[in-house]
Amino acid sequence: MTIYKILRWPDALLTKPTALIRMVDLSIKELAADMAETMYAAPGVGLAANQIGKPIQLMVIDITPPGEEKNLQVLINPNIVHSEGEFTMEEGCLSLPGFKAIITRPSIVVAEGYDLEEKPVRIEAEGLMARALQHEIDHLAGKLFPDKLSRLKKNLLYQKVRKAIKEGTFGT
Repeated sequence: MTIYKILRWPDALLTKPTALIRMVDLSIKELAADMAETMYAAPGVGLAANQIGKPIQLMVIDITPPGEEKNLQVLINPNIVHSEGEFTMEEGCLSLPGFKAIITRPSIVVAEGYDLEEKPVRIEAEGLMARALQHEIDHLAGKLFPDKLSRLKKNLLYQKVRKAIKEGTFGT
């Protein structure tokens, strides 16, 4: 297993849409396993392939609390096909370590994609799982959580990140 370095903003790869996966081969399966290990080591509840420098539509999620049996979800070419309600909470990101913001997202979502055997997957989720699905699918579209903020709040957050980068405290 390989634990990858997680890219941090302002890496350009984080702001570009990712490519569809046309075929699942051994390299995709191995990448998914490495992504899971990287996510667990971070620690985080989700990771998109472009966060480790792979611009393809692959993501892993596990919202299981520490100490409980893992429940890893792997999605290939995922899409949100239904959403409803609202859920507001603090949100962070492994690519913006140490920075958080209050974000409103739909509280219930239905996501579809494929698993590592190329079988269709449909996940109906609410709460944290719904948020994690939306967050990671946003990554695959080249979006980060600050993109959900007003222009002013987004600019203020990125100004703080730039300052942390300049001071050498970003992600420490």
